[in-house]
Amino acid sequence: MSAIIPAPADLVAPTRFTQDTLDWVPWVEPLPIDEVTDHHYEALVQRSRVKNPYFRLLVRDPDILRERTKTDLDIFLNTDAGLPRAERELAATAASRVNGCVYCASVHSAFTTQYSGRREDVQRLLDEGVSTRIDPRWDAIVDATVALTATPATFGADEIAGLEAAGLDDLEVLDTILSGAFFNWANRLMLSIGEPGVPPAE
Repeated sequence: MSAIIPAPADLVAPTRFTQDTLDWVPWVEPLPIDEVTDHHYEALVQRSRVKNPYFRLLVRDPDILRERTKTDLDIFLNTDAGLPRAERELAATAASRVNGCVYCASVHSAFTTQYSGRREDVQRLLDEGVSTRIDPRWDAIVDATVALTATPATFGADEIAGLEAAGLDDLEVLDTILSGAFFNWANRLMLSIGEPGVPPAE
């Protein structure tokens, strides 16, 4: 049976949202690497994830993790059509910023910068929050994600109209919703089973 584990005494919590790489420390014991079986590796989908304590914790339920990971990868990597990768990552960043998930925001803001080349705009979103204005298209994606995050039951025609007015087609609108909705779930999961930390200086 997995055990509840305390955070390390020397853990340094991040004090701001950042695009820098952060550590993540679980509160529930991940599966030890020497107990990972072929079934677990199949569930991880990407074998390299075995080094990540978050995924080794989730792989304790391999069948659920496999479906979670396949959904994640399909939403964010299946970019032959629909919303560009940078804007899917933007929706994930906006959801993470609203939900206060510093770790998720760090990962997906860095991806937004990687795929858009707009580091300063991304950092403004992190520093100033989701009310900051960047450009009509990005603002519409952020606003729709914020509305979905804050009150999903009232998300509807007005938010979709805002996305369409910014030039998004039907598939891009759907991709925006999928990206934001997935990360509202992912943020809550990550926030409830561990916490971020600043890596030690080398």
